[in-house]
Amino acid sequence: MHPMLNIAIRAARAAGSIIMRYVDHIDRLTISKKGKNEFVTEVDKQAEQTIVGTLLKAYPSHSIVAEEGEYRKGNEFCWIIDPLDGTTNYIHGFPHFSISIALTYRGRLEQGVVYDPQRDEIFAATRGEGATLNNRRIRVSRYNTLNGALLSTGFPYQRTPEHIDAHMSIFRALITTLTSVRRTGSAALDLASVAAGRLDGFWQFGLRSWDIAAGALLVQEAGGIVTNLNDKDDYLESGNILVGNPKIHGAMIQVLRPYERSFTDLS
Repeated sequence: MHPMLNIAIRAARAAGSIIMRYVDHIDRLTISKKGKNEFVTEVDKQAEQTIVGTLLKAYPSHSIVAEEGEYRKGNEFCWIIDPLDGTTNYIHGFPHFSISIALTYRGRLEQGVVYDPQRDEIFAATRGEGATLNNRRIRVSRYNTLNGALLSTGFPYQRTPEHIDAHMSIFRALITTLTSVRRTGSAALDLASVAAGRLDGFWQFGLRSWDIAAGALLVQEAGGIVTNLNDKDDYLESGNILVGNPKIHGAMIQVLRPYERSFTDLS
């Protein structure tokens, strides 16, 4: 295992211990609203501090970009961290949330970890070395048609009438193909699930780099395709992402591409 990936896994597990320590005492947590439809808890902050501390102890010269405000300018290695992806699920006791840690070098994804502490599942990837789930190699699904496929998505935090109308049009187009769609509330876990073949595809608009960086590398290393809706690879900048195995990705992009302009203001 790559030493940087090993450190990321160690950081993810340490954060997971904090998150699970409070999972049965959520009513005691301090919860604040940081934006429309966005929440943060003291657990998010503690988990992030633990991750940042673990990474910088091993690599003190690296840069940090993290969701809850721990930013550090360092060298060309940059860690991208979401300490608790699925906070709304967490504060409602819905058992679907994760920790996401990615490392880029000169802007290219190199390492990725998504940890589901509820199920003790570590999804991990190093560029060029494949993706694993608890140390076992994983691959995207072989499903080759939208008819009967299982997809997942999420709603952007900004929900104007235009965005809602576009989403409903996408759902309508997909449902007519007999596609099943889920909305789980953790983009990082959805991407990991595509990498593991549990989902056939995923799309979402208006995300941030920490939501998708680790999961995107997982999908790529598991044999999947990751782009924006214009079939380009600037998804970390645009926040609009579409993933799947090669056949499903191609079919999805034909359905979703006409709506890309409706979400360009979310990045």
